[in-house]
Amino acid sequence: MNAPIRLVILDRDGVINQDSDAYIKSVDEWIPLPGAIDAIARLKHAGWTVAVATNQSGLARGYFDEATLHAMHDKLAALLAERNASLDYIAWCPHGPDTVCRCRKPEPGLYEEIAGHFGVTLAGVPVIGDSTRDLTAAVRVAATPLLVLTGKGERSLEAGGLPPGTRVYPDLAAAVDALLSDDASRPRGGTK
Repeated sequence: MNAPIRLVILDRDGVINQDSDAYIKSVDEWIPLPGAIDAIARLKHAGWTVAVATNQSGLARGYFDEATLHAMHDKLAALLAERNASLDYIAWCPHGPDTVCRCRKPEPGLYEEIAGHFGVTLAGVPVIGDSTRDLTAAVRVAATPLLVLTGKGERSLEAGGLPPGTRVYPDLAAAVDALLSDDASRPRGGTK
């Protein structure tokens, strides 16, 4: 049996980088939030496996193409590489809100894809998002919901309807601080 992994799943827009109601459509518009890249690097240096699950309906809407999406992720990878870190997996949904699919959050398909990639369960795995749909999808796979107040986080908190037990943090750096300092918050799932 393989050793368990410590997995965390992050949303992208509003958690790692600035979000926009007009969508992030280009590499120039993809701007990391203060402290976010360092926070991911700290997780990696502490032995965590870091995955990203992101709805990217701008593809379906024609705001950008897959090459641009990959270029945004290349920019993220380059910033992490400067800190001797990298992401372990990125799952993204290209569909718009009118398409019936299993991958667009609040559906759990992106998280299930990540679980399948690593061959793990997601019970207790922390999922960090800025919207109710990120966290709703998380609880559908028994993951632990963490809300950050960046991006759409403040609006999500004010709107209510967060899953019971959702922990709230000012930003990704603060959520990572909690994960790294609190052994009780380590995922119980993530075993093969």
